[in-house]
Amino acid sequence: MRDYEDIGEGDSQGVGFDFKGFLFKALNLWKLILLCIGAALLVAYFINVRKESIYRLDSLITIDNEQNPFFTANTSISFNWGGVSGKVGSILTEIKTRTHNELVIDSLEYYKLYLKQGKYHLIDIYKDAPFNIITDKSKPQALNKEIGIKLLDDLSYEIFYEFTENKVLTQVFDSKEKLTTSVSVGMFSKVFKYGEVVNTPFFNGVVNLKPGVLVTKGDTYFVKYLNFDSVVNQYKNSINIEPYSKESSSVLRLSLIGKNKSKIVDFLNATSAILSRTELERKNLYATNTIKFIDSSLGAVDLNLKAVTDEMNSFRKDNKVFNVEDEISQISEQLKAYDLEKLNEESKLDYLNTLENYLRTKTDYTKIAAPSSVGIEEGNILTSVSRIIALSVERRNLEYSTKEGSILFEDVDRQLDTEKNVLLETINVTKQTIGVQLNTINRKIANLESKLIGLPEDQQEYLKIQRKLDLSREAFDIYQAKRGEAAIVKAANVSDITVIDEAKDIGDAPIGPNRTLNYMMGLMIGFFSPMFLIFVVYLLDSTIHGSDEVTRMSKIPILGLIGKYRYKNNLVAYEKPKSAVAESFRAIRSSLQFIFKNSVSETKANTLMITSSVSGEGKTFTSINIATVYALSGKKTILLGLDLRKPKIFGDFNITNERGIVNYLIGDNNLDEVVTNTHIENLDVIPSGPVPPNPSELLMGDKLKELITMLKQEYDMIILDTPPLGLVTDALELVQYADATIFMVRLDYTKKGMLQLVNAKHQTGELKNVSFVLNFYRHKNNHNYGYGYGYGYGYGYGVYGNTYHEKDDSSLLKKIKNFLKKI
Repeated sequence: MRDYEDIGEGDSQGVGFDFKGFLFKALNLWKLILLCIGAALLVAYFINVRKESIYRLDSLITIDNEQNPFFTANTSISFNWGGVSGKVGSILTEIKTRTHNELVIDSLEYYKLYLKQGKYHLIDIYKDAPFNIITDKSKPQALNKEIGIKLLDDLSYEIFYEFTENKVLTQVFDSKEKLTTSVSVGMFSKVFKYGEVVNTPFFNGVVNLKPGVLVTKGDTYFVKYLNFDSVVNQYKNSINIEPYSKESSSVLRLSLIGKNKSKIVDFLNATSAILSRTELERKNLYATNTIKFIDSSLGAVDLNLKAVTDEMNSFRKDNKVFNVEDEISQISEQLKAYDLEKLNEESKLDYLNTLENYLRTKTDYTKIAAPSSVGIEEGNILTSVSRIIALSVERRNLEYSTKEGSILFEDVDRQLDTEKNVLLETINVTKQTIGVQLNTINRKIANLESKLIGLPEDQQEYLKIQRKLDLSREAFDIYQAKRGEAAIVKAANVSDITVIDEAKDIGDAPIGPNRTLNYMMGLMIGFFSPMFLIFVVYLLDSTIHGSDEVTRMSKIPILGLIGKYRYKNNLVAYEKPKSAVAESFRAIRSSLQFIFKNSVSETKANTLMITSSVSGEGKTFTSINIATVYALSGKKTILLGLDLRKPKIFGDFNITNERGIVNYLIGDNNLDEVVTNTHIENLDVIPSGPVPPNPSELLMGDKLKELITMLKQEYDMIILDTPPLGLVTDALELVQYADATIFMVRLDYTKKGMLQLVNAKHQTGELKNVSFVLNFYRHKNNHNYGYGYGYGYGYGYGVYGNTYHEKDDSSLLKKIKNFLKKI
């Protein structure tokens, strides 16, 4: 034998998700959805009107390897290094570095905001303020405080701010140091003259009225200082740089998004100017280092020249030697040439020794002087030095944008080590070559000096001093010429960065906020939020809401529909015979005739059992009113209160429950003593009587069977008001006496699982001739797609035929409550 659960599942017609039911539920709550959409669109509107417009402006710069016009074939000092491709990568990195953006923010003072109250919030007016503030960067300024400036007249203004704490965070913008400054709690207010130096714990500077500005008395503005590092970080993350096109990688586009177009224009143009200036300084770095090197050497040569000149003057003062023979003069000229050649080679050797020591002891190679400044023309040395300087600059740029330990650092360091090792090897070989040349020169000098040994000592001394003097002058002239050449080259250098299209406000339309998108988002949120809520509620809802759910879950037919009707008692069919509910019970009475005609009964009486799953589903209400409509139709009817555990029916007929069917079943009273005639013609009632300790045993006894047999001989219609089927088994004991059974289903109350129980009992034969009656039926909420026009025609009269029935007026408060219940 199958258990009830299996039988119920077999008899059920599916308990899956009812999409149509969900759709009708949503359509029924269209007012809620419309309300949510309206609220969401209203929120989107307020967001749109409160948000400031956002703009994007850009500028174009180009990076070219600009050749210095003074570089010619005869130029002895070369300072060019690197190439365009390397510089593009360097610029792409530098524009996002903190160092670069600090220079821009510091030059524009973007940490200072000029504000004015707008319709919804403070607006950054930037240059539109009628005054400008010269900030004292050596003194602290309060951070994130809207300090009020109220214009009084053409001569004075008022500074005000209300402090709620005695400590404020300040910053000194010279050193960028942050301090905690003490202030007085309460309102600060003081009048100052334009141009007067203001010194307060929270604001230090001078407020100057712009010339030609007409002051409106009482106009209030605000100045606000921001954390310098935060502002730098904001712009560093906001500035965008990218190649203008794939075909022209050396042309870059700078772009920035912001709320004030003037600030964007100034920032982009300042960025380009500072970038160009920084690049020129980097380009001149080689020349600057060379000039410093030449200046240091020139100083030593100058001192030596002065000393030799003094020595010659002293010699001439003490001796009478002013001329020598021509042959001796020629030898002296040759010696001077060798000495000059020796000096050049020694300068090269000194430079290489210094360079070698620098490479071995230093890590910053950006301060190396040009090898050509001392006459070194070795191509490998020139190339290696240029390459090392370029790699050093590249590594320094990486320090501002890349974390230490990055693979980029490893790659640059590896290239630097390789170039340095190659250069050190080249220096070693070049030093050996210079050493050989110096030995040769020294031998030649020694040979010529040997020819002068026969001269008088004073002439030898004179020639010696004269050679030293000529050599010093020659060296001085050479260094002077090289320094002048280096200075000219540096002065003539131009930046490799050129602005080809500067940033400008040409009336560009704002790019944000996207107001249309906000409205679309509001529309979607307003629609889908209640739909999702309805879906969740519908999914979790386990109660029955419409006749369509009943027909989908069970094959048991629906006998009738009873509308929701509030009345003072249960005698609606008797006291309100024209109501829609009374007509519904008459319709159920008519439908029952078809069932009773097909039933086999030995007597003229028909027995109707009315039960439900749990208490509160309208079982007693239905029992009383069905009994009433049968009695009013001329049928002699009796209503039995067989719910022995929770008696109810006696109250509506103004009778007591002291004696009833319990008294008959236990033998205390006979039938005539427990039957009560009601004020309704043809309707008698047997109440339940006192609550017994063993109701199930009493209903199973022969006395009840005897009672039903006696009543069938006397009455035309017997109505059994039984206990709930889902709570106790008493109702199952009474099925044997019923020709038909009504199972009450209260919409929005009865659980869907109870239908499985009824299906199972019907399938096993425990319930026979059972039909559903739907209580609390509401046509607008029914999901039966027209089903109610069949079984529920009685209630339909109440909907469409109010001419024949009394109106059921509802107050506004009731309508509101009903609407909330729907939700």
